[in-house]
Formats: sequence, C-alpha cells, structure tokens
Amino acid sequence: MKIIFLIFCSFLSSVSPNQQSYNAIFSFGDSLADTGNFLLSGALAFPVIGKLPYGETFFKHATGRCSNGRLIVDFFAEAYGLPLLPPYLALKNGVKAENGVNFAIAGATAIAAEYFYSKNITILWTNISLTNQLGWFQEVKSNICATRKDCREYFKKSLFIVGEIGGNDYNYPYFVGGSIKQLKALVPAVVETIIEATSVLIEEGAVELIVPGNLPIGCSAVYLTLFGTQNKAAYDKNGCLKAYNAFSKYHNSQLKLSLEKLREEYPHAKIIYADYYGAAKRFFHAPKHYGFSNTLVACCGGGGPYNFNNSARCGHIGSKACLDSSKFANWDGIHLTEAAYHHIAKGLLNGPFTSPPLTFSPIKQI
Repeated sequence: MKIIFLIFCSFLSSVSPNQQSYNAIFSFGDSLADTGNFLLSGALAFPVIGKLPYGETFFKHATGRCSNGRLIVDFFAEAYGLPLLPPYLALKNGVKAENGVNFAIAGATAIAAEYFYSKNITILWTNISLTNQLGWFQEVKSNICATRKDCREYFKKSLFIVGEIGGNDYNYPYFVGGSIKQLKALVPAVVETIIEATSVLIEEGAVELIVPGNLPIGCSAVYLTLFGTQNKAAYDKNGCLKAYNAFSKYHNSQLKLSLEKLREEYPHAKIIYADYYGAAKRFFHAPKHYGFSNTLVACCGGGGPYNFNNSARCGHIGSKACLDSSKFANWDGIHLTEAAYHHIAKGLLNGPFTSPPLTFSPIKQI
C-alpha cells in the first residue's frame, strides 16, 4: 500500500505543472496566423480563401485561413485548452475575447504599407501592418480590463505571439524583381519594427511573448517556381534554393540578436524566439519520417513542376487540390498544409524549437 501511495504521489507531482495554462493568447502576424480577419475585412471582392478547398480538412468549410485546416496558432490554443482564437474583426459581431484575440491578417507587413507604395510596390493584399494590429489590440484591451493594474494581472498569464511577421515585407519586393542584395538592406528595418512592437506589448503588461523567425522560403513552391534555375548548384540536397534559405537564416539571425538586446532591456519578461525555420526544415530534410510523400510540390494548384501556376492558383479556375493533403507540406504554393503546421506546432510546444522554452507545458496532446 505504501508503495502504491508513493507511486501515486510521484504521478501527481509529475502532472501537476501541466495543469497550469495560459488564460489567453493574443496573436499578431500575417497569413500564417490569420484565422479570418482578411476575409472579414472585405479587402478583395472574391477571395478564394473564402471557399473550398480552403478549410476542407478540419473545418469542412472555408474559415478565412490560408490553408486546408488548422494553423500553428490553432494548435497552440488546443494544446492549452483554449477555444480557437476569434479574429479581431469578428468581435464587432458580438464574439467574446476572454481567452484572447487574433489580430493577424493575411498580406500584412511589419513595416507600414506606405513604405512599399513609395517604392512603387502596389501588389499588397492589405494596408494593415503590425502597427495597425497594435492599434486593434489597444481597442480590445479596454474591453478586457478596466484598469492598468487589472490588465497587468490578466496579461501575466497570457501568451503573446508576435508573428510570424516580416515575410511579406520580403515577398512583395521579391515578386516584382527585387534582388537578394536589395532585400538584405531592408532586414534591419523589418527587425526593428518587430522589436518595437514586442517592446510596446511588454510596456502594456505582456510578460511572456513568442517572436517567431521566418520559414525556409527557398523550399516554398512559389519561390521554386519564380526563381528556379538550370544551375543545379543553386539547390541543396533537399531541392530547396540555397540562396533564399540563406536569406531567411540571415533575417532570423538578426532577429535573434535584437531579441537578446530586448531581454536585457526587459529582464522581467520572458521573450521566446520560435525557430519556425528549424521546425520546418526537418520535414524538408526527411519527408517520409513525418508522413509526407511530397514537401516541395503544392497540394492545391494549377500545374507546373511545383504545382504552382500564378494564372491558376489554388481556388481559381484551372486548379485542383490533391486527394490526401496529409501527404503534402505545401498547400497552395505559398502557405503550408495543416499537417505541416501541426509538426511545426509540436516542435514549438514540446521542444526544442523555442528558446527559452514556454513556461507552461501543454495540457492536451496535439
């Protein structure tokens, strides 16, 4: 009996920390995290993300997510026993925000949209930048907590996810002919904007924040299609474009350096770098280990070597979706599948791709 009691006590001590959780999640970013803001914004008259096959896998209908199913932020909410985050623009319809809000919107940039227009880059999906999303947060904050003290108490057990953001700051110029050298010159401004936003949130009372790096864009079907070359030396052993992956790593290295400085400025806050690059690179390196038969070709598209055709993108006439999206890492040429996001989320929640690790362990397996 004594042995059973000791085992039982040992079991309790091993699980009790996992019963703790965040009371809310606040998410900022672009299409990698958008759970419906772009669709609700009405930025496009007929957005394809508002109809099937988008959303077909998990929700069985389109939700405004740029994927076939759940995103990283959805898996985070599930892991901590929270409802899926409502998009900010849904709050106007009476949706409650007690457990957090998603401010991310597809097409968003870190730097203000005016910068890109000044460079004659006019292909932006939205004019909403990270600064605008911070403004949305300020509006929501006044409805969640009455006083500054109340807010600080509430945010102590809230998780803030600042991104992924910055990818579109590079996508837009790249897609209109910008060079890697030109885009490298933009990295300091993008990183500075992300750091400033993180600082603002800390000043507002955030004490635990995740700041993700960028994905390996050289493995993305859109980059492989637009910037493909006959030069075999341009590709790594996984078939990804080395120069563009090196660019992602450069952005990430600069972001990590800046986060180190921010930690010195705010020693009371837990500022976590999320290595999206490393978490994703695993399944490009060993697809079969993660259940993928294909990681470079898009599941949904209109043909071509990587099934990405700009004139017949996923959801448009001439495109079709694969039969089993769980075997694909890339969904529509630009965004990933639910299966890929699931693997990334597990790598963040369970380690080792968050530095330092999250305070609370997941209370549910995903």
